[in-house]
Amino acid sequence: MTWSDVHFKSHDGLDLYAREYGPHNSDSIALLCLSGLSRNSKEFHGLATRLSGERRLICADYRGRGQSQYASDWQTYTPDHELRDALTLLDHLQLKKVTVVGSSRGGIIAMLLAATQPNRLHSVIFNDIGPVIEPDGLRRIAGYIGTPLPFDTWGGAVERMRRDNVGFDNLSDCEWLEFAHMVFAERDGRPVLDYDPNLRKTMPPKDVLDSGTWPDLWPLFEAVKPFPVTALRGEHSDLLSAETLQQMREQHPDLTAITVPHRGHTPFLTEPAAVDSVMAHLKRTDRVI
Repeated sequence: MTWSDVHFKSHDGLDLYAREYGPHNSDSIALLCLSGLSRNSKEFHGLATRLSGERRLICADYRGRGQSQYASDWQTYTPDHELRDALTLLDHLQLKKVTVVGSSRGGIIAMLLAATQPNRLHSVIFNDIGPVIEPDGLRRIAGYIGTPLPFDTWGGAVERMRRDNVGFDNLSDCEWLEFAHMVFAERDGRPVLDYDPNLRKTMPPKDVLDSGTWPDLWPLFEAVKPFPVTALRGEHSDLLSAETLQQMREQHPDLTAITVPHRGHTPFLTEPAAVDSVMAHLKRTDRVI
């Protein structure tokens, strides 16, 4: 095992979990890795194993995901609560400032952090997320999140992954299986959801999804303008459009935009283009700690 387990309590008494990679005494800024809506710390294992030789990485399981306790009130599955949990985690580890690697949902939490606690933020790496969320992507996610798994083999899990995740056009069978293990857990020898199915209740209702009338996130994006940013987009992403990525580049004075080939939502951050861009971001931002 290449990580250590971190256990801590949320402000409302939930038992929460994170993985910690790398040395505590690194001179480099620590990374706080925040996952997508139904994902968890496993999402960042590939990136963390590449970076943890000289850098500290904290990969969180949100409440109701992975090894963190499920909330009795599903209405606490919100970015606001998840940000508060992340800050509790940073305080628990005595980390005053971090670079956030935010995949999808995690990028929204990074924007909230910039808006509410800018003194805790050093820089941001957005993974396939921006201030405009495309309705096609949200409808796709709403179509499968929280639904029971009608199979008891990992072969069935792979088929589910192929159906639910569009735009990953060059994965081998082995890579699809690794993807499935990233998303699902194994209990009694069979794959199961690795999150609280009540997350389904947090999705916008169908009429809202069809109308596309959800909150404008551009004001939140304004809050990250003082910070160096790298924004990655999967070439075939249906959640972050190429047009939005271009607008982000035009509006942010210090934003590097990268497109990761052969990927949908979200890139794994282990692709050569992704790794190179993350390394370049860290090299340029470590100089201004």
